[in-house]
Amino acid sequence: MGNDGNHPIAWVESPLQLVAAAEWAAARDEPVDVVIRLTGPQMSRTAEELLTRGARFATCAPYFGIPWQLLSRHREWAVGDGFSGQFRLAAAVLSPRRLALLDDGAQTVTIADALLGRRDYARPGGGESALLGVLGGLVRDRMLGMAARERLEIATTFALGDERLGLLADRGIRVTRRQLEWVHRTARPIAVPGRRVLLGSALTTDGRMSTERYLRWVATEALDGSLVYLPHRRETPAMLRAVSELPGVRVYETGLPVELVLAGTREAIEVITLPTSARTTLEYLLEGTGSTIRTQALAHEDSR
Repeated sequence: MGNDGNHPIAWVESPLQLVAAAEWAAARDEPVDVVIRLTGPQMSRTAEELLTRGARFATCAPYFGIPWQLLSRHREWAVGDGFSGQFRLAAAVLSPRRLALLDDGAQTVTIADALLGRRDYARPGGGESALLGVLGGLVRDRMLGMAARERLEIATTFALGDERLGLLADRGIRVTRRQLEWVHRTARPIAVPGRRVLLGSALTTDGRMSTERYLRWVATEALDGSLVYLPHRRETPAMLRAVSELPGVRVYETGLPVELVLAGTREAIEVITLPTSARTTLEYLLEGTGSTIRTQALAHEDSR
């Protein structure tokens, strides 16, 4: 993709999206300007870590709301959350010439299906306003117009399936598969103090799992041997205090997404997790180390 006289801009709002922007930038001929939405302290810490590892970010600016001036100076965008209301509004007003959709976990599959007309262009779960619905339809049409001119890309670590890939190709949507090669290549060892690692989850924060059941799950896993607990960025301080009081559990806060923490692993570890898109990313990063990843399936009453 050309840059119309300036760098492309990546607009991201989660640590995983920021990592995806670094991967996308690594595959390009020119560096990328980055705007990070300040959704929590892990965003700034992740940006610092990526820059230390040599991410090809020409600039990296924190922002609240829509960075209108920055976006208006760039005709090529990479966006982490294609369902964001702010993105829909900005894209409707400014009409970028080229667009890349970066990874946002399993939502990548959902947005692909929305582009294919298999579902409404709306965030899963419903409850969107009529205005967001109108903006979703408008932006989807504009993205399909870009695709017709080969200006729309999905850059993802996640498998979309042969049928879906074929349908996307028929519409001119280019899918670029990444397996976190840049993250793996630039990884530096982080001394995780233990061989059994449990990934924290935001299911309790989102109301999808009770606190009591969650703590019972962590405590049960600790009965099989001491655990290093890597918190999820959206866990509450109260939850982390409760976890830290469980026997055999050590909360290890790095301020970084698990992909950056575990990418430098050289010895076999056991990773324990509830269902999460991090399983896919970690499978790539831990390949060849002899590590195992075990996912605890949710009981029916917790999977709503």
